[in-house]
Amino acid sequence: MTEAATPVAFDAQRLESFLRRELPGVQGAMRLQRIGGGQSNPTFFVDFDKRRMVLRKKPDGEVLPSAHAVDREYRVMKALAASELPVPPTVLYHAESDVIGTPFYLMERVEGRVFADNALPGMAPAERRAIYLAMAETMAQLHRVDWRSVGLGDFGKPGQFFPRQLRRWQQQWALSKTQENPAIDELIAWLGAHMPDDDETTLAHGDFKLNNLMFHPSEPRVVAVLDWELSTLGHPLADVAFNTVPWRTLPAEFGGIRGLDLQALGIPSEHDYLAHYYRCAGRSTQATPFHWAFALMRWAVIFEGIAARAARGNAAAANAAEVGALSVAMARRGLEAITKPIPIL
Repeated sequence: MTEAATPVAFDAQRLESFLRRELPGVQGAMRLQRIGGGQSNPTFFVDFDKRRMVLRKKPDGEVLPSAHAVDREYRVMKALAASELPVPPTVLYHAESDVIGTPFYLMERVEGRVFADNALPGMAPAERRAIYLAMAETMAQLHRVDWRSVGLGDFGKPGQFFPRQLRRWQQQWALSKTQENPAIDELIAWLGAHMPDDDETTLAHGDFKLNNLMFHPSEPRVVAVLDWELSTLGHPLADVAFNTVPWRTLPAEFGGIRGLDLQALGIPSEHDYLAHYYRCAGRSTQATPFHWAFALMRWAVIFEGIAARAARGNAAAANAAEVGALSVAMARRGLEAITKPIPIL
C-alpha cells in the first residue's frame, strides 16, 4: 500500500506500478513524501525498503518556455558522474506525461544537510566559515570540469553567453510580467550597453547558492550539488556573481546576509570569499559591476516568474505570491551594483 505524507496531484499508485516495472527488485510499499520549500520543480522523496530516491518533476500547468528543464538536470548529473564534482547518482528519466502528468526523473537520495538560512543559525563561527569556504571551493571545482570530456560538448553554445542570456531573460521578463517594473527595464538597457569583451566558457550551474548544496551530515564538506535545471555552457563569472548576491541583499530580501555582523558569525566578507574562490579556480579575471547587475536582473525576473505562476495557480510553493513581490527589491539592488562597484566588505 502506498503512503503519502502530504497530498500529491498525481496518481501515486500509477507511479508505484511504473517503478516496479522499471526497477526490478524494489521491495516493500512505496512511500512518497513531498519536499516543500522550493520555488522550482516539485520534488518528492520516494522510498522502498532498502531503496531511497528523490523524484523531480515539471510543475503542472503552463510554464515558461525552456523553464523547469528536468531533462537537462538529469543529463548533466548523469554526465558529471564521470567527474570529481559531487552530484547525486541518477536512476532514470521519463520524458512522457503518462505516469504523473509531466516528465520527471529519479536520482538516488544522498544523505546530508541542506542549509536554508544563509546566516547558518546555531553554528559555531568556525563551522560557518568552513561551510562558506567549502561552497567557494565547490564552485571552483565546477568551473574546472572538462565539459567536453564528460560528454557535454553540445550542452550549450560556447561563447557569446551574456548576449544570448540577456535576450533570453528579456523574453522571460516580457512573458512573466505581472506589473510594471522600470528598474528591470533600466537594468536590461544598461546591460545591453555594457557587454563585457571576455568570452570564456565553462560549465555553469545557473543557480549556485548555499541551499542548492548538500553537505556531509557532520563535516563542512559538500557531498552533492543539486538543482541543475538552469545549467548550461556559460560564463563562470555569472555563477560567481549570482552566488554572492546574499552579501548585497538584506535578510528580508530572500535571506541575504547584508547588515549582519559577519565577523562575529564567522562568515567571510564578500571580498575574502571571492578571493578564496579566485585562488581555488586559478582565476585572474574577476567579477565586475556588470556581472552583479546581470545576476540581480535575473533574480528580479525569476521572482516575477514566481508571481506569474502564483497568479495562474501552479506555483511550486505556497508563498510564491509573497516571494514574487521581491522582484522590485532585486531590480533596485541591481541598479545599486552599477553605482556602487566596490564589493561590500
